[in-house]
Amino acid sequence: MPHKHPPARTGRCQEQPPAALLQAIEEFNRGEFFEQHETLEAIWIAEADPVRYLYQGILQVGVGFYHWRRGNWKGAVAKLGQGLEKLDPYRPDCQTVDVERLFRETRVLWNELRLRDASDLPPFPPAGLPRIHRVSG
Repeated sequence: MPHKHPPARTGRCQEQPPAALLQAIEEFNRGEFFEQHETLEAIWIAEADPVRYLYQGILQVGVGFYHWRRGNWKGAVAKLGQGLEKLDPYRPDCQTVDVERLFRETRVLWNELRLRDASDLPPFPPAGLPRIHRVSG
């Protein structure tokens, strides 16, 4: 299904993050990937501006790590890749989120997983598991 508006930087990137995004960042950083998915899904669906794809990208990266933790190599590779694609336009930062760092650290792990297969899934959590950092805005 094509995007109504593809992921793209928007003036909304200059805004402070909504409370639900801050909550989701805390959940993500605690490894609560299922919970961050629930939190971000609520704001992603309700948001009309293309900044919604920042939320969806973070959500998908978290779901990728959730799949990895559960031993689902295929799901991990797919969701991490989709998340990276969504996050790319929001680099280097958006709504005080250090998107560049999240993108870079996630891509390293995604590339590592893509070189493997379901029978060779590295243990979770991997060294270098990203946390979401904020930039001073």
